Amino acid sequence: MKEKISYIAAFVVIVAAFCGCSSMQQVIKSGNAELMYDHALLYYDAEKWTKSITLLETCESAFRGTIKEDSVAFFKARSYFKNMDYAMSSTLFDEFRRSFGRSAFIEDAEAMYAISLYNMCPPPERDQTMTSQAIIAISEFMSHYPNSEQLHLFSEMTKELTWRMHEKEFINAYTYFKIERYNSAIVAFRNALKKYPDSHRREDLMYHIVMSSFLLAENSIETKQLDRYMSTLDSYMTFIMEFPESKYKDELERVAEVTRRFIDKNQKEE
Repeated sequence: MKEKISYIAAFVVIVAAFCGCSSMQQVIKSGNAELMYDHALLYYDAEKWTKSITLLETCESAFRGTIKEDSVAFFKARSYFKNMDYAMSSTLFDEFRRSFGRSAFIEDAEAMYAISLYNMCPPPERDQTMTSQAIIAISEFMSHYPNSEQLHLFSEMTKELTWRMHEKEFINAYTYFKIERYNSAIVAFRNALKKYPDSHRREDLMYHIVMSSFLLAENSIETKQLDRYMSTLDSYMTFIMEFPESKYKDELERVAEVTRRFIDKNQKEE
């Protein structure tokens, strides 16, 4: 029991020294770069990210050109990451990987760079420029470190971000459909299929090509209707061959029936 009390007392003394007599401001005022670095790591281990950043940024110039330069840069970037400032951490990790290619921290830095970008990626309704950058960074990491223990994690991240890119392409095309700009919708849906032929939205894209073609034909001037109904039928046949048991099957069969009747009637009149 006495031994346990002595351990607690010693711990209290250490904490008091760290948080009291050796406060951050006192450490900074000391001007001792090594002391600042050591305390920065103590704050890092204590998950006091902002204090760790302050000390590392204060002492980093003193370590420029020394063997500790990469350590200061790495823990500063990681502190920003832990503090969920992914914009700053991505910038710092990018600078790190370009400056310290032979550092012992390089693999972790490249991983954290990719993860920082991943954490900044927006939902599919918004611009996906950041998502593209994250996919490239993840791909580079997987290429550089094929034996990494984190490979499965990065593979799952790639799948999720690819899903967002495909979803964004569908949303963009669907916008034209929603505002009844059917000609533009057809072009956009077809471009999405060309860009992402294995999209999880493939069935939806092809369905909307048929519907856009049909609605465009319905709302066209008489001289253009026959050609556009014929294009609708072509799109329907392509769709039904690929998705014979589609959830859209009944609806599209009705569309195809109306389309065929129009084509038969107008071809006989000609």
